[in-house]
Amino acid sequence: MIKIVSTLRSASLDVWLLWFSISLRMFGFGLTNQVLVLFLQSIEISESKIGWFMTLTLVGDVLISYFLSWNADLIGRRRVLIAGTLMMIASGGIFAYSSNYLLLLVSAIVGVISPSGDETGPFKTIEEASIAHLTPHEHRPEVFAFHGLYGTFGNALGSLFCGIIIDYLNLTLQWDLLSCYRVIFIMYTFIGIIKFFIMISLSKNCEVDDLDLSDDDDFVEDNDETTPLTGNQRNVEAIDAGSTWNVASRLLVVFFLDSLGYGFMPASWVVYYFKVVFEISASLLGTLFFITSIVNVGTTLPSAVLAKLLGPVKAIIAVQAPSVIFFMLIPFMKRFFPSAVLLVLYYATTTMDVVPRQILLTSVVKKEDLTKVMGTVNTVKTFARCVGPVFVGKLAEIDKLSFGFFISGIFTLLADVVLGISFVNLDSKILQKQRSST
Repeated sequence: MIKIVSTLRSASLDVWLLWFSISLRMFGFGLTNQVLVLFLQSIEISESKIGWFMTLTLVGDVLISYFLSWNADLIGRRRVLIAGTLMMIASGGIFAYSSNYLLLLVSAIVGVISPSGDETGPFKTIEEASIAHLTPHEHRPEVFAFHGLYGTFGNALGSLFCGIIIDYLNLTLQWDLLSCYRVIFIMYTFIGIIKFFIMISLSKNCEVDDLDLSDDDDFVEDNDETTPLTGNQRNVEAIDAGSTWNVASRLLVVFFLDSLGYGFMPASWVVYYFKVVFEISASLLGTLFFITSIVNVGTTLPSAVLAKLLGPVKAIIAVQAPSVIFFMLIPFMKRFFPSAVLLVLYYATTTMDVVPRQILLTSVVKKEDLTKVMGTVNTVKTFARCVGPVFVGKLAEIDKLSFGFFISGIFTLLADVVLGISFVNLDSKILQKQRSST
């Protein structure tokens, strides 16, 4: 607890702004995740075309994110983040007023509309790279845990608010559902505007070339007091795990398989499954996904503890195995309540691998390569997610959407096997690095 309080007190203003940024962004994704498939269906787009819509959107995200991530340090990280918020504003506005399939598709590709309710666009890569090089090894588990916690909490609130707003507009004010969905995208636009002002408030310390290793905003814990880091105290260098791109290539295989599995049953289609199969209200649907996100919040900090106890690789495997089992059991449930319980258990465990993954990646990649490697990883992950939605759309059309749960689970388990074989030996090195940094 002392370490957590020290981390919160000592985090720089830039880190706090990035935490606030992810909270807002994930609030917006929580809003749109609840309505994206239903919105497209309400403007008479078939499930098959919706699947293609999501796939093509993800393909566009791959290309744009890859370019921006690789050139972020050259262009300027803050400039890229500001440009991303402008894309959010534009895409939200188009979804709020247009029903043209091609225009919406282009907007979703160029803008930042998440087809999965998860991270999309260049934000994640640049934010995590900035946080990593501003944070020494001994504080990274807590800092990344809070980064994930604030994002998950924002997503939870977005899911809850979306359901409440839609039911109020539809049931109380008697608005048609399409108009209700458009209001959600108007709200998304306003979130982008707020986020724009946060991005322009970031300091030059977020830029890798401007990082001052003796900056007073950085921190290290000294008994019960927090003191600034000096150049000699700072410890943010990567461990020796081989050449950067040798390590990255092995990581890419793991992330590709894991994301390939996720793409076969992303959050938007899970929302659709519960809506269609159990015919529940928007408020109950929003409440369900609010609960799943709140559970995520509760498991974020324990995941940091688990990563420090077991090492990041063993921690990932330890939480993903039960998570997959819970997910694959959902289609066997014929009533809403047991299915909802399994979904909550799935979300309680599935995001506990996020902090260990961040620790693993930022511990084995050199600072100067971090933005490019993380950009490549996130690009590969997004590319892998492009495959599933086309098949899921077809499965939905023939009333076999439940198959998506099984396909997703198989690929995730395969990713864990590859991860264990390739990286389990790094746990001891990473734990030793953390102890020596304390």
